[in-house]
Amino acid sequence: MASEREARRRAYVDKAVAEADALVARGVRMGGNAFSEVLLVKGELSEAEKGGEQPLSGADGTALKASLDRLGYAPEDWEWLLAESASGEPLDAALFREAVAALDPATVVCCDETAANLVRETYADELAELDRLEEAMLLPGEVTSVLGMRVLNLGGFAAALESGESREKQLMWARLKRIPPLGEPF
Repeated sequence: MASEREARRRAYVDKAVAEADALVARGVRMGGNAFSEVLLVKGELSEAEKGGEQPLSGADGTALKASLDRLGYAPEDWEWLLAESASGEPLDAALFREAVAALDPATVVCCDETAANLVRETYADELAELDRLEEAMLLPGEVTSVLGMRVLNLGGFAAALESGESREKQLMWARLKRIPPLGEPF
């Protein structure tokens, strides 16, 4: 029984690795825990990230991870995906959709408007079916349900941190509090 369970687990991991490798080979830039509940989508890179630093390894990533931890997510329970390809071009909507489907998050967080625009383009048909205009437009702070995923547009998390204004930081925290873990807190 235990070996059957282990074989099943191994098959899940092998499948995830194969899908991630195939996406990376096609220019998708992503990292973190591929089995996580939360997918952080970032489109506006800092100068350090443009220079090769890992995305979300700066102040914005530290603050996002601390916020998720404070909300009750496990420390390793996040994945990131960039809205641009390895060549620096905007990620194709079809490829982005495939990457999100492969990662299968419960919650997608758009860290900035570039990321939100990609989500809007990718899921335009699904968003158009929503009743509330605020949700359909994926306005900052609105939590929207798309294909069973919660989607939140933070509306410029890194910019809010860089502004140094406590009001902007409080606004980001208020928006993040709208997406608590769906399961039991850790």
